[in-house]
Amino acid sequence: MLDHIGFPVSDFARSKAFYLKALAPLGVRIVMEVVLSEDGEDGYAGFGIERPHFWIGTGKPLVGRLHVAFAAKCRADVRAFYDAAIAAGGIDNGGPGLRPHYHENYYGAFVLDPDGHNIEAVNHLPE
Repeated sequence: MLDHIGFPVSDFARSKAFYLKALAPLGVRIVMEVVLSEDGEDGYAGFGIERPHFWIGTGKPLVGRLHVAFAAKCRADVRAFYDAAIAAGGIDNGGPGLRPHYHENYYGAFVLDPDGHNIEAVNHLPE
């Protein structure tokens, strides 16, 4: 249903580094970048596999907490996302595991990004 989502972050370089590391286990990388200043500190980074679906950029940071869930191919990828996100400076918001209150095979992990947004990797398949 959604084509892409984007939001401003408080520190573009820090958030870009976080997402590069955290999303790598899911095969997600920067596929497009728009530089708006000569020093490269203002702009947008589009993350995806073949084309950008998830964007971060400079601007006035959001107030409140945003939730974004990334699809993982398997439970091992959910665990790898969580480990990579924590190693990149993310804060634990729910380690890898089943969340049967959503449905019996909902396997997710949650990490807060540098701006406190709730970032998730999820897989819906049985092990």
